[in-house]
Amino acid sequence: MHEFFGSVWWLIVTMGLLVTFHEYGHFVVARRCGVKVLKFSIGFGPALWSRFDRHGTEFVVAAIPLGGYVKMLDEREIEGVVGPEGLKGAHNRQPVGNRMAISAAGPAFNLVFTLVAFWLMFVIGKPDYQPVVGHVDRVAATAGFQNGDRIAAIDGHAVETWTDASMELLQGGINRQDLHLTVVDAQGQQLDRTLPLSTLPASLNEEGVFREIGLTPRQWATPPVVGKVEADGAAARAGLQVGDRIVAIEAEPVVDWREVPSLIQKHAAEGKALALTVERNGQRLQLAATPARNVPADAGKPRAGTSAPTWVLGIGVQAPEVAYDATLHYGPLAAIPKAIGETWERSRQTLTMLWSMLTGQASLKNLSGVITIAQVANSSAQLGVAWFLNFLAIISLSLAILNLLPIPILDGGHLLYYLIELVKGSPVSDRMQIAGQYVGLTLLMALMGLAFYNDILRIAS
Repeated sequence: MHEFFGSVWWLIVTMGLLVTFHEYGHFVVARRCGVKVLKFSIGFGPALWSRFDRHGTEFVVAAIPLGGYVKMLDEREIEGVVGPEGLKGAHNRQPVGNRMAISAAGPAFNLVFTLVAFWLMFVIGKPDYQPVVGHVDRVAATAGFQNGDRIAAIDGHAVETWTDASMELLQGGINRQDLHLTVVDAQGQQLDRTLPLSTLPASLNEEGVFREIGLTPRQWATPPVVGKVEADGAAARAGLQVGDRIVAIEAEPVVDWREVPSLIQKHAAEGKALALTVERNGQRLQLAATPARNVPADAGKPRAGTSAPTWVLGIGVQAPEVAYDATLHYGPLAAIPKAIGETWERSRQTLTMLWSMLTGQASLKNLSGVITIAQVANSSAQLGVAWFLNFLAIISLSLAILNLLPIPILDGGHLLYYLIELVKGSPVSDRMQIAGQYVGLTLLMALMGLAFYNDILRIAS
């Protein structure tokens, strides 16, 4: 229940901020163009609060916080006879350039919001994980990826954090496009690896894509550095010393201490010496150690909980767990190009995703609706200010791009009408505009319904 109310609250905060900023863009440019604004409403339905300013504009906060609008004077909606002075502020009497500027202002303000939010995020610093591979499965395992690989670039795009990597992986997976990765393995060697994603099913949603790729970040690790050597143990007889870093066991790379016991059990056999590669004072050494059987006291007893015999070398770990986190901080000036670059990259990814869905290359299951937005708003807010700013920036950018689509009823649809007017020299007829609004509204409702359906399926699964 707490999560439900949290999701509702952060959805209201998100939509309130972004819709206000979007509509304020229309409002301020309309005022600059001399258009009389009758109403500025945040939300739809019954008014919860309203007041008038000295220009006669009514400002409203309405009950349903899922949008908003700016109502401007239009002579086609005026009842009775109005003189020329009264029509000077009519929106439909404005030059086509002014009307285009008013329509474009909403998405433009969303874009400005995105830039500012990303800038603040980089100044504050967003906690993330380093682009180091942890668990490997499925496609990635087949492609030769290993625990400890550090992703440096994907298709030529530099990668600084795991979020950078996951966005590129998601894009390639949804588009079913093979990705070429530059990685640095646990031994410091730079390698080129290819993820063959062209064979992924087209029906996968985002979760399915990540599951099939099979890469997860390394969040914690314990360096494989020897901290204790038992005096009479197999490791001591082999010459292993405190401070040695175990690089490989039987030619299998070791990047985490937790891999050491499993590799010993995997390769050990009665009387068999294991080939150990260790690093000591910058030098690589080859050692051979024959594990001893460690037989627990309850081994062989016919009861539940009996422990199986294990193979041991007589060594212990030295180093504590190391967090593989990465928080990128930038100064106010250095954060400006970072914010611009992040906005550009996110725009590219959003447009590519949109095109893929329009052309059938990506599944429409990737459409998300208000339920998903509410859930992500809540979870990102719980992670901190920087994560919430990142979320707001992405949603604001999505609103800007969505509103610029040439669909009647959206800002992009109005811009399309104005472009036609520029070409033909006269406005699109009222009849055509009304018909276009019905088509646009039907299409928009269908998309919203599909997104809501996808949300329900995600919850159910």
